[in-house]
Amino acid sequence: MRKIRYSRWDRSNGDALDADSVFEQLNENMSDTGDLQQAMRRLLQRGLKQGEKRAPGLEDLLSQVAREMRRLYEQYRIQPAQDEVKEALESILQDERRTLDDLGEKPEVEEKKRFLDRLPAKTSDAVEKLADYHFENSQAGEKFQELLSKLDRIRRLENSIRREGNLFRGQTPLDFNEAQETLDRLEELRRLESQLSSTRPDQVDLDLLQKLLGNDAARDLEGVARLESTLEEEGYVVSRGDHFELTPRGVRRIGQLALRDIFEQLRRDALGRHAVRKRGSQELLTEESRPYAQGDSLHLNIIQTLKNALLNGGGLPVRLRPGDFMVYESEHSTRAATVLLLDMSWSMSWDGRFAAAKKVALAMDSLMRSLHPRDYFGIVGFFTRAVELKAKDLPEATWNMGDPFTNLQDGLHLASEMLDRRPSQNQQMIIITDGQPTAYCRQGRLYCEWPLSFGGISQRAAEETLREAERVTRRGIKINTFMLDDSPVLKDFVDALTRINRGRAFYTRPDRLGEYLLIDYVSHRRKKI
Repeated sequence: MRKIRYSRWDRSNGDALDADSVFEQLNENMSDTGDLQQAMRRLLQRGLKQGEKRAPGLEDLLSQVAREMRRLYEQYRIQPAQDEVKEALESILQDERRTLDDLGEKPEVEEKKRFLDRLPAKTSDAVEKLADYHFENSQAGEKFQELLSKLDRIRRLENSIRREGNLFRGQTPLDFNEAQETLDRLEELRRLESQLSSTRPDQVDLDLLQKLLGNDAARDLEGVARLESTLEEEGYVVSRGDHFELTPRGVRRIGQLALRDIFEQLRRDALGRHAVRKRGSQELLTEESRPYAQGDSLHLNIIQTLKNALLNGGGLPVRLRPGDFMVYESEHSTRAATVLLLDMSWSMSWDGRFAAAKKVALAMDSLMRSLHPRDYFGIVGFFTRAVELKAKDLPEATWNMGDPFTNLQDGLHLASEMLDRRPSQNQQMIIITDGQPTAYCRQGRLYCEWPLSFGGISQRAAEETLREAERVTRRGIKINTFMLDDSPVLKDFVDALTRINRGRAFYTRPDRLGEYLLIDYVSHRRKKI
């Protein structure tokens, strides 16, 4: 008998964080910043949304601090507290002057009167100057000693009024003690504000937060701290003391999310496995069967085979005839080797170009791992020089402002070397770029060449790049180019490259790049005959 146990509802259970949702938010932040550390800070600052429910971040707590400070300013007037102190001092001085008048016109009495007349107008300065004064009126002297004990707080009050007195616009007057309590609270709020601004939940005084903002705010802070711990516990990131690093699982998940986003744009259920009716590796289609024919691989659909035997003969023992055998339908898919060349020059920072290109690279890497694990997929980033990028490098890769030139020639050369290490009859390069070449390498030396004019061409760089394209073509490697800019110079260069290689060229916007590239890739994944 099944038993169900009921217990008192605990708010913490209802607020449990979904690790996948947390990581998706982190991934969105990385798309904006290109840096894991900045993305993690933004996650802690802004929190996340899980459906209609919002998990607060540090910025929400900072907003509560600001609201509490604003409430104090709008509720109270602090000037009456200073007036109270000033009136208390004036009362003491009046009592002392009356006593001096009663003592007659003695030289020492006249000197004391002149001293009192020369006191500073500022209350705290006057109190400080009277500290060594010997009062003739004993009661006035006692009252002064009480006032002298408050000197530090008087100065604090005066400084606060000087700095922020105009902020106190409320109708409720504060006396001296109430003003001190209000200033204490404001100082605590500023201290809490500073702690929350550090984006380190472990640096926040939880007791202070609870005192100033209440229990709900304390639970919200604990929720912010769980954002980090949830990602670590699920194996998406690992803490290295002063910084975080993505784990292999985290890198794979980013690729899966990129692929999902692009597929959602396509508004299709799936792209399939893009098989061709040629010899290659074989995959079974377990939802389809057909009668066995001589020469077929014996991948039996045993259920359908036995069903045919029973329908045709019936009885026990079951007798199988050649016509009863059913085999699973199969298709042959080809192995391929692909290198994606990703433009990382400075101009790729415009209009979201690099973010879109990087998402495509992540999606293709995920596509290869999930659908074509035997295929080779490499990535080359090119700017003033070309570098090989590993999958683990992609999430934090970004455009290179320090190297403004575009060295596609070096990128093609490096991609060729990578394909040499992965022999295949089906090799291709995919280029994502927004500008024509402005740098090249020759005999081991790097040459950079500014265009002849704005929007013009770098003639030698273009020529050397097309020569490299000829070498690539002679080795049977196809080049497909995706342009993120429609400038005439870039189009002319890509047209020349396409004529040499007989590949294909596309112009697309950054927000449609994923759709164009993935559809083109999966629909042209063919083995050459």
